[in-house]
Amino acid sequence: MSGLRPDLAVIAEHVAPGSRVLDVGCGDGALMAALRDQRHVDARGMELDAHNVAECVARGLSVIQGDADTDLAYYPDAVFDYAILSQTLQTTRRPDKVLGELLRVGRRAFVSFPNFGHWRVRLSLLWNGRMPVTRSLPVSWYATENIHHLTVADFRALVEELGVKVEGAWFLASDGQVGAAGANWRAEHAVFLLSR
Repeated sequence: MSGLRPDLAVIAEHVAPGSRVLDVGCGDGALMAALRDQRHVDARGMELDAHNVAECVARGLSVIQGDADTDLAYYPDAVFDYAILSQTLQTTRRPDKVLGELLRVGRRAFVSFPNFGHWRVRLSLLWNGRMPVTRSLPVSWYATENIHHLTVADFRALVEELGVKVEGAWFLASDGQVGAAGANWRAEHAVFLLSR
């Protein structure tokens, strides 16, 4: 879907029309609005930032202010067809617990994250000896919301450890999608579709 960030476009393309969706860490609501308007999805959101919540409400979206680390517990089991966590997993205190909660409230879950194993990140760290600032990680280490730095390989290991099924995976670079074989060093962002 045009106008969306690349990882959100991948997610939007693969959400079934008419689904019930919870977008956790929904930001300004761009994905929810696209799903509502183009896929006729019943989209709900949870967002920590009050300014983003106000933007979502101004768009006519159903959003609550909440924290993925604690507030997913208030939702009943399997109430959504999809739970979405885009570019938020690395900002949570316990990504493993949040992932479990996503798959409890949603029958399936989309998770996207920046790949800290990308070759530019590795090269910057090697060359400069400092935490990198790159196109996909544009904020210095002391100002970033990222508290967990994960790679595609780290995420694959986590889902295997948790017994989570990977139904689909997309690996994004500035020039489009890259194959799974080289994703850990070539992908800037990853998108996974998961289920139990």
